[in-house]
Amino acid sequence: MLRWLLPSSRMLIPTLINQWYVNLNKMFWSKPCSLALAIDSPNRIDDPQYTGVKRVILKLMLFYSKQSQFIRWSNAIYHRVTYQIDRPAIYEAFSLEKTFKTTFSLLVLHMWLCLRRLKEEGKEGVELGQYLYETYNHDLELRVSKAGVNLLLTKWMKELEKIFYGNIVAYDAAIGKQEDLQTVIWRNVFSDDGTSKPTESALLPVQAMARYIRREASCLSLTDKEAILSGNFMFTPLEETDSETTRK
Repeated sequence: MLRWLLPSSRMLIPTLINQWYVNLNKMFWSKPCSLALAIDSPNRIDDPQYTGVKRVILKLMLFYSKQSQFIRWSNAIYHRVTYQIDRPAIYEAFSLEKTFKTTFSLLVLHMWLCLRRLKEEGKEGVELGQYLYETYNHDLELRVSKAGVNLLLTKWMKELEKIFYGNIVAYDAAIGKQEDLQTVIWRNVFSDDGTSKPTESALLPVQAMARYIRREASCLSLTDKEAILSGNFMFTPLEETDSETTRK
C-alpha cells in the first residue's frame, strides 16, 4: 500500500519523507472559519444587475424566477466542488493517485458537504440541494462518457447512484467521530482491496483527510446563508500542504 503513502513516480529520500509525515500531522488543526468570499473577491459569482428595458425583457423570459435562480445557484455551488476536486492539489495533499475512482469519491465527499450544509437552511436549502444533485448527475454522466463508457451507460449511472447514496449515509453517521470518519474515508476514497481499516502506511493521509472534512463541515456551518445559497464560498485551498496554508 506504499502507493497511498508516496506521490506516484516520485522518489523521496528519508529526510523528505519525515518532513512529509510532519506536515500531515500538522494539517487541518486550525480553528474553523467562514468560507464566504469577500464582496470584492474576483471569484464571486453574482447575478447581473440589469435595469430598464433589459431587466423587463429578462423578467418576461423568467430569468428572475425562483427556478432560474436555483439553477444559477446550483451551478455556482457545483463549480466550487469541481474547482476543489479537479485540480492536482487535493491529490498531492493526500497522496492520492488521480483516477476516475478517486475523483468520483472526492466528488461525492464534497457534494455531501454541500448538501449537508444546505439542509441547515431548511426547505429552501433542501430544494436547492435537489437542483445541485441534478447538476452533479449531468456532469457525472459526461465524466463517465469521457472515461470511455459509452455502452451500458445507464447501468453505470445506476451503480454510481447507489454508491453516492451509500456514501452519503455513511458520512452522515460518521461525521461526529474522527475514528469512524477515518474508517469511512479509507473505505470510500483510499482502499482498493476491500479492507475495512486503514493500513499503517496509509493512516496519516487518511487521518489528515478526516480532519480536513470535519473542519470543512464546521467552516461551512459558519458560512452565512447568502454565501452558501449563491455559491459565493470556496473550500480551503490545498495548493500547499504546510501548516501555514492549513492554519489560515
